[in-house]
Amino acid sequence: MRSRVSSNRLSNSGGSPFRSRISALLLAMFATMATVYVAGRMWQEAESRVYLIKELDRRTGQGHSSVSVSETLKIVSCKEQLKKLSAIQMDLAAAKQEGYVSKEHSGNDGTRSKKRLLGVIGIITTFGRKKNRDAIRKAWMQSGAALRKLEEEKGIVVRFVIGRSANRGDSLDREINDEHSQTNDFIILDDVEAPEERSKKIKFFFVRAVESWDAEFYVKVNDDVYVNIDALGAKLSAHLDTPRIYMGCMKSGEVFSDPTHKWHEHDWWKFGDGKSYFRHASGEIFAISRALAQFISINKSLLQVYAHDDVSAGSWFIGLDVQHVHEGKFCCNTWSTGSVCAAV
Repeated sequence: MRSRVSSNRLSNSGGSPFRSRISALLLAMFATMATVYVAGRMWQEAESRVYLIKELDRRTGQGHSSVSVSETLKIVSCKEQLKKLSAIQMDLAAAKQEGYVSKEHSGNDGTRSKKRLLGVIGIITTFGRKKNRDAIRKAWMQSGAALRKLEEEKGIVVRFVIGRSANRGDSLDREINDEHSQTNDFIILDDVEAPEERSKKIKFFFVRAVESWDAEFYVKVNDDVYVNIDALGAKLSAHLDTPRIYMGCMKSGEVFSDPTHKWHEHDWWKFGDGKSYFRHASGEIFAISRALAQFISINKSLLQVYAHDDVSAGSWFIGLDVQHVHEGKFCCNTWSTGSVCAAV
């Protein structure tokens, strides 16, 4: 009897710890399995994200996987600005078709803002030609208050163009300085005034004119030419919408290789076996648009000059998308109603 009771006590006292160890073991196994399961799912999700990022990079061709919020806002803002710019350009095109020309208006500070000039005319002159200049001032250029009125009312600036003497500060320079102090109607270039430098002189006239005035057109004229300002203004205004225009009395001519000839061309071999110049405007008077004058200014150090200034000017536009306009009214050897010029 005692032995049975003792055995029962032994069995009851040892069963409780046994069951506790089994429960702990089962919980540990369950926790391990749960951990493995969660880690596996997280690994799968990480692989999926890596795949999606690589696929996005491949399709967009970008080296980064996402676009920040600030970058997205910049893109949206740029698109909105482009839409506004497109609308403004359409409005401007419609206004031009209706013949609208903006007028001078007052700025925020109360001062009058200047509209773009119609044209800047450079009269190519040299030393010893004061009589010609005085005749031009009386005939069509005007002087003093009348010259300023021409600029204000018709938007046309007229200036004589001359260089400096090879002997800087000599009597030739002083005479021009004195004349300029009285008339204030010169563009005095820093380059040497010499017949063989005439082509360079024309180039640097355009450079100086673009730097000094904002105009639709820039016009070169010789100092032995009479100009009808009203007719010239009308011709220029008629071509305001023509881009990159080169207008004048277009011609061609023979290239002379003989060094003793009056019109000898030192680079004659560049014009081929036919020895004929390309089409270009006569040097008496021609006009170029603002874009072409700016092109000359920007590329002045690269532009070739030839023996004759009219050929040089024509060569600067070869290879460009330029509208060559032959205008008979620019042919100064014949005079008719509405002519722009006449040789004198």
